[in-house]
Amino acid sequence: MSAASIPASKLALSTAAHALVARLGEICTAAINVFIQPGSQFSLWSLLAAFLIAFAFVALRQRARGRPLRLRPILKNLFPRRIFRSASTKADLGFFLLNNFAAGALIGWALISFAAVQHGVQGALTAAFGPTHPHTSLLTAEIAQTLAMFLAYEFAYWLNHYCAHEIPFLWEFHRVHHTAETLTPATVFRVHPIDSLVFYNMAVLIMGTTNATVGYITGLPGHGFTIGGSNLIALAGIFLLGHLQHSHMWIAFTGVWGRLFLSPAHHQIHHSTDPAHFGKNLGSSLAIFDVLFGTLMLPRQKRQKLVFGVEPGQHSPHTITGGLVTPFVRCAALLRPAPRPIVTELQP
Repeated sequence: MSAASIPASKLALSTAAHALVARLGEICTAAINVFIQPGSQFSLWSLLAAFLIAFAFVALRQRARGRPLRLRPILKNLFPRRIFRSASTKADLGFFLLNNFAAGALIGWALISFAAVQHGVQGALTAAFGPTHPHTSLLTAEIAQTLAMFLAYEFAYWLNHYCAHEIPFLWEFHRVHHTAETLTPATVFRVHPIDSLVFYNMAVLIMGTTNATVGYITGLPGHGFTIGGSNLIALAGIFLLGHLQHSHMWIAFTGVWGRLFLSPAHHQIHHSTDPAHFGKNLGSSLAIFDVLFGTLMLPRQKRQKLVFGVEPGQHSPHTITGGLVTPFVRCAALLRPAPRPIVTELQP
């Protein structure tokens, strides 16, 4: 049977079915890649690294307290039922699905092109100062790009985070992340799509500019050393710190180390409902930008009693409405003009 003899309605239905199957295949591939790609921020390898670090920490603490090293108590400490049965954790898993699949289209079409920023800045530098030629080794150039792109990402993260806490309009979307009342590695996905949209565009502007500038200086454009598209140093931060920052594990860096790197305890302070902790520890892995801009708060070595979440009782943060719709409603309230005061004239 030729295609011409097939009714148009059946042909359209067949085309739509093939498109749907292809799309489902893409979604399944993306789901697998989230867990198996070494460069993924939620790979099984990075989760395993976080588990081993946490396991070693709990085991050493048990030994320091003179307790016998038994597997069951350690595992109960690592996976407490109260956290994994909470509504907050279930909502985190919902956001994981949303932000890895459903929200991908939004981020994709609205993202500023990294290549466009890079080429635009490189063209502007060439027009202003003339072309450059390679004057260093390829290895040196790649090392410089790796370090510069890592620092650019860290600064973009800090700046976006600072704006999200200080600008009321942006805070209404970022506060969704802070509605988590328990912290697990999946909490990193508890992000409103608009919040992600702002961050990705800001990161592209800063990192694209950095990439072009370093490439112009060295005369050898590149992206530095990466694994699966992820910066090597940033990926190391994810393996060593990233997952544990959203966890119940109180691992604290104090003193000099606490002014260089943001430990899990640093980030737990950031999620605290204590007003003294608002807007503190805004960086990703490095503490240097928090130090430079005065937003660092060092944790104590001993666990601090913290409560997580925001404005309890105002709305249901662990529902689709509370997590996705309420931020738009609250933003609309911000844009609504304040009512004029009623002035009455006094009778003589």
